Amino acid sequence: MAWAMDGDFDRWAMLAALEWQAELGAVEAIGPEPVDRFESTKAEREAKAARAKAPAKGAPPPPVKAVEVDAVAVAKAAAKGAATLEELAAVQEAFEHCDLKRGARNFVFADGDPRARVMVIGEAPGQEEDREGKPFVGRSGQLLDRMFAAIGLSRQAPDAGAALYITNVVPWRPPQNRDPEPGELAMMRPFVERHIALVDPELIVLMGNPACRALIGRAGITRLRGRWHELGERPVMPMFHPSYLLRRPENKKHAWADLLTIKARLEGMG
Repeated sequence: MAWAMDGDFDRWAMLAALEWQAELGAVEAIGPEPVDRFESTKAEREAKAARAKAPAKGAPPPPVKAVEVDAVAVAKAAAKGAATLEELAAVQEAFEHCDLKRGARNFVFADGDPRARVMVIGEAPGQEEDREGKPFVGRSGQLLDRMFAAIGLSRQAPDAGAALYITNVVPWRPPQNRDPEPGELAMMRPFVERHIALVDPELIVLMGNPACRALIGRAGITRLRGRWHELGERPVMPMFHPSYLLRRPENKKHAWADLLTIKARLEGMG
């Protein structure tokens, strides 16, 4: 375009140039400030992205993420607040974070005389215990009663010096009588520790591996039994669980030796 080369712009040439720019798509004259021609495109992209993230009209709200609960911390707080055995039983029965509770028929707390010198702690209720709501009432419980009767102790004894107090680490029956899982034992340990503190026995008998794992942090009952351990300042004697002795009666001789050790310790403690 010759007029663009020599700078000879008359009125008609300028009009022609303006029409040419309009045909190219120009809609605004050059202003004194720079204009970001991409800004509107960017704003449109952001608005479109926001609309895509927004829930559709009538759509259900997004799911709320569940808050994880520290069940052990909840158990510690609940157990700590119990000043009596009755209060402890109430707060433990109300504890909602152990799934075993949903499948059990009864809450199984304890049996015997809380003034007893000896506290026996098993692992969990079985079928008979779940039905009756008391620990050690099935075949294994009957054997346990005979075992301790042989050294002059009974859960029915009217004299506290000859009495037994019996409980379990877990108060609800596990499915198919399986062993309690580590997480279940951890949740129940604060309640058992408070239980021991309230009863204040002179010595404790732990029946079977789960009870040993929960309270003294060790397993391997064959190695643990027959030797004294400690829980705080209390002597602890691990023993074969009566249900194991029913399956392996040849080990009753070891249980008898442990019972004699317990009897001698009680006599030595006066």
